[in-house]
Amino acid sequence: MPKDFVVTFVARDRPGLVDLMSEVVTAHGGNWLESRMAHLAEKFAGIVRVQAPDDRADAMADALAALSDHGFRVTVEEARAEEKAEEKAGAGKVLSLEILGPDQPGIVHEISHCLAQHKVSVEELETSLEDAPFAGGKLFRAALTLHLPAGLSEDSLADALEEIGAAVMVDVTFGAPN
Repeated sequence: MPKDFVVTFVARDRPGLVDLMSEVVTAHGGNWLESRMAHLAEKFAGIVRVQAPDDRADAMADALAALSDHGFRVTVEEARAEEKAEEKAGAGKVLSLEILGPDQPGIVHEISHCLAQHKVSVEELETSLEDAPFAGGKLFRAALTLHLPAGLSEDSLADALEEIGAAVMVDVTFGAPN
């Protein structure tokens, strides 16, 4: 039975970082399943899910952790498929949420606090800053994929988020996941 691992890392950005990681995975008979990576503030950071045959999995995990010798800060955690299945089984509807408005401190906290109060799980979150056309300054943009708990109405959550959106002056848009 293969083992899955979730690997998080941060390193000073330079060419070849993904190559180093993928080389370790391949050398241990592993498979690169999914990942999210980005260049942020002169660093390259990411999260990767990899899988390896049971008899080589621990060696692969150790080799990934040893990438710290190459300037990585690495965390390797075993991912248990049964825990993931249990979490998904209790989830209700999947929605996308987009937020757009003038940048200011506290937007992510206000939205995430509301989601936590309603026991909504964040599947994905991506945020960015962009120049505000015509007005100057910066616009904050967030795109989220959410799992609503069974029994939570979409309208109830929308009302709560729209109230927060009005308070922090951002537009909140719900939709079907992309």
